[in-house]
Amino acid sequence: MKKRLLPKVFLLIFIAVAHFLVAYIGLAVYYRNAFEYGTWINKIYCTGKSIEEVNRELSGQFIYDGITIYDKEQNAYQITAEDIGFQCDFAEALERYLDGQNAWMWIESFWRIRNEEVSPAIFYDESRLEACFENLPFFGQGDDVEREIRIVKTPRGYELINERCGVLNVEAAKQAIMEGIKEAKDSISLEEAGCYYDMELTAQMRDTLHEWELVNDFQDCHIVYQMGEELLPVDASIVCDWIMTDEEGKFVLDENGALQLKEDAINGFVNGLADEYDSVGVARSFQTTKKGLITVEGGIYGNILDREAEIAYLTEAFLQKKEEVHTPAYRQMAMNQGKEDIGSTYIEIDMDEQMMYYYLDGILQIETPVVTGNTSRRMGTPAGVNYVYLKQTNRILRGEGYASHVNFWMPVKGNIGIHDASWRSNYGGKIYQTNGSHGCINTPYEAMVKIYDMVEVGTPVVMYY
Repeated sequence: MKKRLLPKVFLLIFIAVAHFLVAYIGLAVYYRNAFEYGTWINKIYCTGKSIEEVNRELSGQFIYDGITIYDKEQNAYQITAEDIGFQCDFAEALERYLDGQNAWMWIESFWRIRNEEVSPAIFYDESRLEACFENLPFFGQGDDVEREIRIVKTPRGYELINERCGVLNVEAAKQAIMEGIKEAKDSISLEEAGCYYDMELTAQMRDTLHEWELVNDFQDCHIVYQMGEELLPVDASIVCDWIMTDEEGKFVLDENGALQLKEDAINGFVNGLADEYDSVGVARSFQTTKKGLITVEGGIYGNILDREAEIAYLTEAFLQKKEEVHTPAYRQMAMNQGKEDIGSTYIEIDMDEQMMYYYLDGILQIETPVVTGNTSRRMGTPAGVNYVYLKQTNRILRGEGYASHVNFWMPVKGNIGIHDASWRSNYGGKIYQTNGSHGCINTPYEAMVKIYDMVEVGTPVVMYY
């Protein structure tokens, strides 16, 4: 019995092995033209698919809008895929991959997943790309353009125009862009790609560069004027006008080959500075308590620069190349400097309304009626911006035909001042028109006590009708 079963067992084994071999060989033949089990290419599942099928899928998912080109100034220009008839094809890369696939070892794919990346072959219309090149503006600044080095005067001072540096190598730029397109890059920097170079210097260029060194050193000034809250740099935009030039605008050198300082250049700057910032008697815009914005002019309050001292300072500081923030010297110095010299602490006298106000740091502290100069006797208190230049107590005020004792005296302009007036019982209204003072600002005693205690010498006094 056993002898009869043995041939049958061998026959079954033979048949099983034969079927396996037929299946194995069949799949090996199949995988010669299809991708093995577990194959992923560019995140697409490719098992059993042909090159044509995978190529269609890969090409369908490949999106390329074109390339953005950045020049050395970081200006951006784009060549779109549509502009150049851009196309891609993965067939060649897929064929190489498939050729490297060992179809006879397909069984290994059951326990190994393949994640592969392939790049397409890129095609575009070269004539259309060349037309795009002609529309790129930086190609018009390439190495076929005549170059020079020159010194020009601008609102910022003298500047060097150096056209020999950073010259575009047109052919290198075209090659870099084409390579970027072939690699399907989104962008390319021509500077990083090494498409710029410096041209060789000519003898004339060397002379200009030497002259520029002199000019650049001359106008390299770091003095800053502190004009109140405002900082005024004395920089190249100003100092460039101090260089002596001839009738043709060429720089004048001394016997040592150095640039010369233009005569009276510093004097002119300081005088111009003083004309702009001297404020005694000038017209000022002033925000009143009740009448809005008005213009007040005249008076003795303000700043007056010491022009001689500043000319001497600036000449020395400039020649010694000092770097500093400088507060100018003044012949008369207000409580605040700069163009807004009244500031936020001041006395305001509205002589039309016969009211006086005292503001401390912008906050109203005192508000009181007053009596000012008698306008019917032509003793009206003059308008203008003045200041408290003295404070006294128990003062006798004397004039033609009178001598009056006051407890508090704060002169603001000549013999005109703010003081209490014990002889008065009423203030404000129209009293000043017929029974006003000799020009002073008569103030109620209670208000005068407060204002005398609070106000400092130097406080501006704005007086207007």
